[in-house]
Amino acid sequence: MGKKRSLEKKFMIYITGLITLIMLLVTVVYVYLEREQARQLIGEQALTTALAVSEISDVKTALANGSNVDDVREIVERIRESSGAEYIVIGDVSGVRITHPDPTEIGHPMVGGDNEGALVYGDSYISLAEGSLGTSVRGKTPVINEEGQIIGVVSVGFMIEYINSIFQQGFIAFVIWLSLIFLLGLAGSRALARSIRNDTFGLEPYQIARLYKERQAVLESIKEGLIATDQNGTVTLVNQSAKDMLQLGEGIVGKPIETVLSKSEMAEVLKKQGRTGPHEAIFQDKRLIIHYQTIEENGVYGGKVASFQNRSELNELINALSEMQQYSQDLRAQTHEYTNKLYAISGWLQLGYTQRAIEFIHQETGVQDRDSKVLFEQIKDPTIQAVIIGKRSKASEKKIDFNVDPESSAVTVWSKTATAPLVTVIGNVIDNAFEAVLSVSNPKVYLFMTDMGDELIIEVADNGEGIDDSIADRIFEQGFSTKADGKRGFGLALTMAALKELNGSLEIEANTPQGTIVSLYIPKNQEA
Repeated sequence: MGKKRSLEKKFMIYITGLITLIMLLVTVVYVYLEREQARQLIGEQALTTALAVSEISDVKTALANGSNVDDVREIVERIRESSGAEYIVIGDVSGVRITHPDPTEIGHPMVGGDNEGALVYGDSYISLAEGSLGTSVRGKTPVINEEGQIIGVVSVGFMIEYINSIFQQGFIAFVIWLSLIFLLGLAGSRALARSIRNDTFGLEPYQIARLYKERQAVLESIKEGLIATDQNGTVTLVNQSAKDMLQLGEGIVGKPIETVLSKSEMAEVLKKQGRTGPHEAIFQDKRLIIHYQTIEENGVYGGKVASFQNRSELNELINALSEMQQYSQDLRAQTHEYTNKLYAISGWLQLGYTQRAIEFIHQETGVQDRDSKVLFEQIKDPTIQAVIIGKRSKASEKKIDFNVDPESSAVTVWSKTATAPLVTVIGNVIDNAFEAVLSVSNPKVYLFMTDMGDELIIEVADNGEGIDDSIADRIFEQGFSTKADGKRGFGLALTMAALKELNGSLEIEANTPQGTIVSLYIPKNQEA
């Protein structure tokens, strides 16, 4: 990559070039207009002088009868000196000079060919012509007698060199001022470049462009939704994840947040300065975990940023971790249980109760064979198998009689997207049944499932104390629990959230003679 010019150098080059171009154009226009104006002003002065001379009576008399010519020459010379004109020439009706600054030119025809307008048409005018003394700006007017006849012409001239010298004096002053303006422009461009550089934290434009592209790439690569507003609540930034989660279209940057997210809690928070930190909100039936952060510019509120995730995705991670922990605990419990059984068998053998040890082994083998047939031959989904195996070990540790109905059958193998919700639903319902029977003398939990129709039906029955009617409407509330330790109250709430993901439903009824039956209905067609 080639070496890039700094912002300051670019400003100096571009603004210097622009100022130079403007100054050249101004100079050309100035020279043209000022020169024309100087010629016009001098021409008017010459014409005014000519008009004054043409009205002198001695001039008219000299032209009429040729008398007093010497006196006229003296008068005209004094007028020429006082006016600053290069010459004042008077000619007769034929254009022959009777006065001229150079006596040798008297009696000769006037030169320049510009007398016709005055001698023929009687006009007074300004002309530019070359005479015997050189190129000059002339004021010409006819001399008219009392009868209104043209009897001569007066020509007052200023040499073009004189006019140019006057113009040059003004042009020098103009160039001095123009140079000062040029220097001020250079200083201003440098100050502007430094100011912009400070505003951009010393970054060059190409560096800012690169940071912008990198920021866009980062925003689009993260899975969290991001949306930002300015101090007026106008959307300034939104990434693709936010558009997908909030179902937003294109072209929302620059619009008010209350228009983009109408009638939502997120819009109310983003357009105000107050709330910050993590919060939970619902948007279009989606539970979102949102973190709000304010933007400050020199201690002044400049807007707010919201980063958010779908809670169901977090629940999947939490559930996966929870199940891994649960599997680990169940394995430890199973190991502990079988260790105790091995100690018991070892003791019977050492005491000589060989038949008792054999009967115990056959009993355990029969239970394992029966449960294994149901789990591995009649239930095909590995997720459901794993959950039941883990809960069976947990039940054995807690001395709960946990039975899987031998008529159970579930041949459907569920997709990976349904794994986490299935684990949450089945695991929490069985755990709640275990909790319900801990206080009874002969705790029993029964599990039955079938998917012969369009749904997976799961029934979990227990012989616990049942559910009090006074709290039946609140058991699905997040945080509500009948336990006194304050650490529970999330099981059924998570179960309902996972069931909603599976488009399923749940029913609770009383068991006979005591306890509770929980029935789950989960459609096999998850795209329905």
